Amino acid sequence: MASSFTKEITALPEHIDELGHVNNAVWVQWMEQVSVEHWRRDADPAHVEAYIWVVTRHEVDYRGNVTEGETVTARTWIPQGPRGARFDRFIEFTGPDGKVKVAAKSTWAIIDKASGRILRVPADVAANFV
Repeated sequence: MASSFTKEITALPEHIDELGHVNNAVWVQWMEQVSVEHWRRDADPAHVEAYIWVVTRHEVDYRGNVTEGETVTARTWIPQGPRGARFDRFIEFTGPDGKVKVAAKSTWAIIDKASGRILRVPADVAANFV
């Protein structure tokens, strides 16, 4: 079974746009933050030292608004194993009303830190996530 990671995030004044809602760019920053925290929590420390992940694609559906002071629960998971150097990660942000405010699918690629080159995701790296 795939591991998942959850985190509560509260919208602060600097997250809010001219319409009074969390800015779209902030949602993307939160997606990256939650994804990286999931990686660091569940990955072997040696893998964290050896590899870095980069986003190659985001698909984001904005379904509702969040205003200053509201807290959302972010949940991320990887539904299936990697394809070569990449895998898809899903993220949902649920509001205090229980409704999904933002849903996203991001594609990430793994890079070897020492060489700076992309590589196939090693099976032992994927094992803790799928």
